[in-house]
Amino acid sequence: MAITSLKTIAAAAPYLTYDQRIVNIDRGQRVFTQTFLEFSDRMAAAYRIQRGQALIKKYQPIFARIEQRYGVPAPVIVSFWALESDFGANMGNYRSLPSLVSLAYDCRRADRFRPQLLDALRLIQRGDLRPDEMIGSWAGELGQTQMMPSEYYKYAVDEDGDGKRDLLHSAPDVLASTANFLVSYGWQRGKDWQPGSPNFPVLQQWNKSDVYAKTVATFASQLAHAP
Repeated sequence: MAITSLKTIAAAAPYLTYDQRIVNIDRGQRVFTQTFLEFSDRMAAAYRIQRGQALIKKYQPIFARIEQRYGVPAPVIVSFWALESDFGANMGNYRSLPSLVSLAYDCRRADRFRPQLLDALRLIQRGDLRPDEMIGSWAGELGQTQMMPSEYYKYAVDEDGDGKRDLLHSAPDVLASTANFLVSYGWQRGKDWQPGSPNFPVLQQWNKSDVYAKTVATFASQLAHAP
């Protein structure tokens, strides 16, 4: 979709500003050093397991429909939901458009972020989000499972049928879109997700950290085998 709407440009224009803080954060990133046990113990906490179990029950009909369509079981989706935003409670507090503008302008990773900025504008033009709603992580990720704008644009699903793909406020949209995204990485229906299994490389594609992927796998298994 070409960005042809003057209304879109006018709505986004106040947010298309440079923020040196974002560039400083990007340049100051440190190498991830936590061990699996350190990260897993912190992220796969008991309260998240309990909350995840409750949400699987709450949205059981939606999860059943999603698994039938995409082949991704509820525990895997809920694990990303938990780790990425604590089930939507912490999606970040940075305005996405200034973040993307700043990273697209800065020469360190401009080639990566320019397409993301354009797809963020396409999300506005398509009617999924307003510019003032686009608040997420410092690097531009949006929604309850923290998708970059290009991923959001390609893989978001309007599961609740309201005409918008809303990954900030609609749990059904979030859950189906996460499954759709995993399928795009090669998720295999009916296969395991533990290290060494066919679907573990899919978990690694979501986040390149092996520690993160192992934590998702562990979290999902705890949910899957909960009484």
